[in-house]
Amino acid sequence: MAAPKIGITCGEDVKEGKVFLTNYYLRCVQRAGGIPWLIPSIEKNISDYLSNLDGIILSGGVDVDPLYFGEEPIIGMGEITPGRDNFEIKLTQAAIILDVPILAICRGVQVLNIALGGNIYQDILSQVPGVYKHTQYAPKWYPTHTIHIIRDSILEGIFKSETARVNSFHHQAVSSLADGIVSIASTSDGIVEAITMPNKKFVLGVQWHPECMADRFQDQQQIFNEFVKASTR
Repeated sequence: MAAPKIGITCGEDVKEGKVFLTNYYLRCVQRAGGIPWLIPSIEKNISDYLSNLDGIILSGGVDVDPLYFGEEPIIGMGEITPGRDNFEIKLTQAAIILDVPILAICRGVQVLNIALGGNIYQDILSQVPGVYKHTQYAPKWYPTHTIHIIRDSILEGIFKSETARVNSFHHQAVSSLADGIVSIASTSDGIVEAITMPNKKFVLGVQWHPECMADRFQDQQQIFNEFVKASTR
C-alpha cells in the first residue's frame, strides 16, 4: 500500500514574492505515514493537484478577503492575500465535489466554510461581545483555552473526551455555517472551534494549530493520523 500524498497549501509573502510553509505541518504528515507535497496557489493546476494527491490540508495564514462572503472590510480586518484566497476557495470546492479528504487548520476553517457558502466574523474582538482572548502570546505549543466537543463526533473519537485544551492564534472565526457543515466543538464564549461534513469521506476543520502541539501531545498528532488514514487508498 503506497503512502498517501498529502497536498498542503502555502502561505504567501506578497512583498517578497515568496511562498512558504512551516516545518510543523511536514513533520505531522510524515509521522502519520503520509508524503507531504507543497501546493502553491496556481489556479490552472487545481485539476492536476487533485488528480495526483490523496488528501488536502488547508493551512493557516492571514485573513480572508470579505469580498468572498459579501461584506465590506471592517476596521479590525488584517492582511489579506487575494491570490491565495481565490485559489484555495476554488481548490476546496473542487475537492469537496471529488470527495478528497480535507483537513482545514485555523484560516483553513474559514476558507472551507466560505467556499461552501458560509460566513465568518472578520474580527471577533469587535463583533462578538464577551469574547475570550483567542490570540495567545504563550509558546505555540502551549494550550491556553478549553474547547467543548460534541459527543460521538469525529473529534470526540480522537480526544476520547468532551473537552480539550488547545492553543489559539486567530481573530477571525466562523459565524454562520455553510450547508452541509456542522459545528462539533466550541468555546464557552460561543466561538466555533471545529467543523465537519458528516456526509463526506473525511472533512475536519479545527480553529487551533494542532501541528504546533503535536510534538508534545499525542491527541493533536492523532488528528493528522486519522486524516492520513482516511486519505490512504
